[in-house]
Amino acid sequence: MTKELPKAYIEDSRIITENSDDARELYNMGRFGTLLEDGRVQLSILETLYLVEKKKMSPATVLNRELSFDQLMRKFRRKERDFFIRYCVFRDLRNRGYIVKTALKFGADFRVYDRGVKPGEDHAKWIVYPSHESDALTWYEFAAKNRVAHSTKKRLLIGVVDDEGDVSYWEIRWLRP
Repeated sequence: MTKELPKAYIEDSRIITENSDDARELYNMGRFGTLLEDGRVQLSILETLYLVEKKKMSPATVLNRELSFDQLMRKFRRKERDFFIRYCVFRDLRNRGYIVKTALKFGADFRVYDRGVKPGEDHAKWIVYPSHESDALTWYEFAAKNRVAHSTKKRLLIGVVDDEGDVSYWEIRWLRP
């Protein structure tokens, strides 16, 4: 007998799981989403897409219509510029065993916790900025990103995505000679 996958529903601009043990297990085991008071889990669009791709969650439902991975990808790409670049970095970090959360309050895309560390147990190790390999970055923009990382006591990680969706990382740290 196949285990039924947890379901998620797109409500307005939020993605909420059903109230089930399987949905809460996604949160408890991998820190996907935010646990709500009513036992459901609120997921980001990146987390939702990743869980659907990995077959850890049923395709998300909008108005009782399930959306496949490809349909979700198209939907989210229309909503957000550079979504595919961000997703490639998110997926790669998750596949490597890291917990990835938003870092909007730091002015970055993601904050990443070292392997084995869960949010709330310790601080994130990196803030991450995804970028396409053809993107240009001015020295001013680079310095601003580095300042954000330094002021939040995190390392700066630039995730560079090529045309095939492969990711290379560049870690930048302050160094005192």
